[in-house]
Parts: sequence; C-alpha cells; structure tokens
Amino acid sequence: MDDDRGQPEQEKMPKHRHDFVEHYDGLIGFGFDRPTDENTLICYLQKFSDDRLLDLLVKKMSDEDLGALFDMVTAVLHKYLTESEYHRLFLKDDHP
Repeated sequence: MDDDRGQPEQEKMPKHRHDFVEHYDGLIGFGFDRPTDENTLICYLQKFSDDRLLDLLVKKMSDEDLGALFDMVTAVLHKYLTESEYHRLFLKDDHP
C-alpha cells in the first residue's frame, strides 16, 4: 500500500524518535547539577511518552488533569520555541 506521497508504507521513516532513553546510562536524579537534571528530564519524558504507558495513563486521568497537562506542555512549547521550531520539531511539518 502506498502513502499519500506515493511511497510504499514500509519505506516511510518514523517522524518521532526516543533514542536518548535507549542509550543513556548516566545518573537519573533531579537536583544534582544542570546536566544531570536535563538528562533526567529527557529520560522521564521519553519514558512518559511511551505508547503503552500513555494509552493506560490517559484513560485513568481526570478531565481536569488531562487539561492541566495539555496546558502545561503547550505553555512550555510556546515559551521556548519559535514558530518555525514548533512546526519543524513538534508538528514535523515544513511550515516556514
């Protein structure tokens, strides 16, 4: 079967990756130093966004918690990314 660009489905490259958590073997802990905090946050977020975990978790979350988490992520993206970075890195589109 072909995708919307006429490429066979099996040749499509995934748009999202979680490579860091698969290879990181450093300290996981928060409050030690900035590099460890950054690495810990990357690991936590990549583990948190695992399809199987989120499939279970979102079904258990209240409407209020779903909204609060969505609002927090949206606020972080808005605060730290330019519009171009948001489209290229988060939405994975070619918006200028």
